[in-house]
Amino acid sequence: MTETPEAKVNHPVGEVDLALCRATLFGALALGFRPPTQETITRLIGEANAAALAEAACLLDAETHSQLAAAVEDLTSVREATVAGLSASYRRLFGHTSRGSVPPYQTEYGAEAIFQQPQELGDLMGFYRAFGLTLNPAEHERPDHVSCECEFLSFLALKEAYALEHQDGAMLEETRKAQRHFLHDHLGRFIPAFIKRLAAEAKGSFYGLLGVLCERLVARECQRLGAPVGPQDLTLRPTADGGVPMACGSDAGCPMVPGARE
Repeated sequence: MTETPEAKVNHPVGEVDLALCRATLFGALALGFRPPTQETITRLIGEANAAALAEAACLLDAETHSQLAAAVEDLTSVREATVAGLSASYRRLFGHTSRGSVPPYQTEYGAEAIFQQPQELGDLMGFYRAFGLTLNPAEHERPDHVSCECEFLSFLALKEAYALEHQDGAMLEETRKAQRHFLHDHLGRFIPAFIKRLAAEAKGSFYGLLGVLCERLVARECQRLGAPVGPQDLTLRPTADGGVPMACGSDAGCPMVPGARE
């Protein structure tokens, strides 16, 4: 008999395990929202890696019933995906600039963004630098890309696991505080509006299903940390504003690299 994911959750799960599960899922989202490569298919749809994602989701579901496992199962069931097909979908949805049909940039959302965009971008960079991170300059991406923000939360979840394992109370408090404020001010604020637009354009597709997983995980984390979830009806900022340029003007992904603390 084939063992179901639920059957695997039959041992005590500690806080370190749960933090590592969050890191795994946020890391998968960060990869999924970058321009697709063979790694995207291998890590998110490949059978061995899909099983790891399913186990992480089941462990988190066992704690909060957040339906992450169902979202992972739907996503990893997409078998016809190819790099060429995903690339065409990516260009259609997210575009070569900040204004595809579904902008993946936080500061494109909200009528007030025309005034607040530089401050919010600066605040994001402040979060990253505070933890010794910087954007990889070779990737030429803005710090408010959904992939960057998911990758940062994956990093914080790993840091939380480290603090728990080493019983470092100060680090744990600092990390959880950063997670809560980051969700409140950034990822948790614009994800509902972003995912609503994504669902309208790509329901049932790889990117539509990736969005479902993202929405559920972010909602779970906001609930866990006491951060509000943003509204679904955020409008896009006026296009009359020239916008903040890309770091170097391309649509590449944005993996982070360690940087010197200031």
